[in-house]
Amino acid sequence: MGILSFVAGASCIRYGTFLLVFKYKYYRETFMAIHNLFAIALVTTLTLASCATSEGPLPLPSSGGVEQTVPPAGTQGEQDKTSGLNNQGRFRLNPLQDPNSPLAKRMIYFDYDSDQVKADSLATISAHGKYLARYPTQRVRLEGHADERGTREYNLALGERRAGSVSRLLQLQGVLDDQIEIISYGEELPAASGHDERSWALNRRVEIVYGELYGER
Repeated sequence: MGILSFVAGASCIRYGTFLLVFKYKYYRETFMAIHNLFAIALVTTLTLASCATSEGPLPLPSSGGVEQTVPPAGTQGEQDKTSGLNNQGRFRLNPLQDPNSPLAKRMIYFDYDSDQVKADSLATISAHGKYLARYPTQRVRLEGHADERGTREYNLALGERRAGSVSRLLQLQGVLDDQIEIISYGEELPAASGHDERSWALNRRVEIVYGELYGER
């Protein structure tokens, strides 16, 4: 009986030890599985947060999946110079016809017996120069004028010199020589018919006339 009791007790001890080992392994594997899941969730959260702060919003695809590009200056179609709809769908006036455009100013005035462009006309000439440089197919005519004082021949030469001064400033803006035509009318086409200082000041001028307006003369 003593031997059987000893054997039975030993078996119980072995069985109890087996249960303890089994439970330890089970709880250990369960803990490791939970730990791994937590680690994966943490890494995923940190990755998404990093992407959200380091990357901007994804660009929207262009219509039709085709990249839209803007042609360089000087190569745009003739429709850019005419009235129509802009990229926002708003009506766009031809800048040559827009009364609020700087191109609406086309008179360059001069002092008496001078062909030097005055400072208050430089912004106007610069605006026309940039426009002509952008559209190299556009032509312009510079019409020089003088007041009635002086001989006819002298005033013709003075009007030509005045037109030449404007032409040189336009070419400094990148306008091509073959875009510009120079003509002098001297005193023959006065803007004002009076014989006083105010009328003479209005007659000492260069008119900037664009190609499509030649027919108005």
